[in-house]
Amino acid sequence: MRRRSCCCLIAVTMAILLFIIFICGSISSRVIRSQGEVRVSGRALYKLDISWPKNPEVFSGQVFGAAVNHVSGLVYVAQRGDNIPKVLVFSTDGDFLQAWNTSSLEMPHGIFLANASTDPTVWITDVGNGPYGHTVKQYSPSGKLLQVLGSPGKAGSSLSPLQFDQPAEIFVHSSGEIYIVDGDGGMNNRLIKLSRDLQVLWMHGEKGQGLAQFYIPHSVAVDSYQRVWVADRGNKRIQVFNSVTGDWLGSWGSCFKEDAPYSVRLTPDQKYLVVAELNTNQITLLEAPPIGIIGQCQVVSSIQLAEDVKPHLLDVDLKNAALYVAEIGANQAQKFVPV
Repeated sequence: MRRRSCCCLIAVTMAILLFIIFICGSISSRVIRSQGEVRVSGRALYKLDISWPKNPEVFSGQVFGAAVNHVSGLVYVAQRGDNIPKVLVFSTDGDFLQAWNTSSLEMPHGIFLANASTDPTVWITDVGNGPYGHTVKQYSPSGKLLQVLGSPGKAGSSLSPLQFDQPAEIFVHSSGEIYIVDGDGGMNNRLIKLSRDLQVLWMHGEKGQGLAQFYIPHSVAVDSYQRVWVADRGNKRIQVFNSVTGDWLGSWGSCFKEDAPYSVRLTPDQKYLVVAELNTNQITLLEAPPIGIIGQCQVVSSIQLAEDVKPHLLDVDLKNAALYVAEIGANQAQKFVPV
């Protein structure tokens, strides 16, 4: 009887130990999944590169934007916060190279790398309310301020002199022509096209829900078919315009029932639009139509990120199609590579 009791005690003890190991293992696996795993629906076009960057501890603020120089292999990441560098520079391999501690930049929002092949410069929109805010700034690759568009410290709607109110993002075409969406919740809801010598060529600037009207235009990109794609965030849609004439070409809204498009870029082959949706923590790839009718949007692939990552703006490497996503909830930037 005593031997049987002893065996029962050992069996119960082993069962308890196995149960504890199972529970701990389940908790551990849930933690790992919530930190590193992403879920893909539709076609598997991208996967997370967990090795980039090699020094994630250098992120010290809210990460708002990323821009890639596909020629030199550099990634510029804009971040916000008090007493921190506003721009961090990485290699596309993940090495941290340098930081910009510039006093001329208050609150970066959008960032764009122009003229990668010839004379690269970095353009940053500044939505700050201080003496340097409400502007779009051009910097050298090392962080030297070269040019300021707008009236520093003065929010406005004037086109002469040019003024902005929380400009969200800029896209500089290879021709030197400039597209700016203005603004990120301010008095303006505009898409402005400037010539390379900064003359206003055309503009759409009405707040509303109608055709060619905006409510918080947040991101802009130009494709190879003379089309301008605008993430009309407040209206939960993407609007499309002719880049030469400014004529309205179409609107995509059916793909954004749950959340709004925050960022829009095109893959190098022009087959897909890559869209960040902040509130649902998703990166969505939409099929880009060829020349002709815009039609309706079609989701090809969706990458579901972990909760509260909050992807804000992204950029695409024109050499290898890698994605660099700025995530203000996670205070980091992540790299996704084609499958």
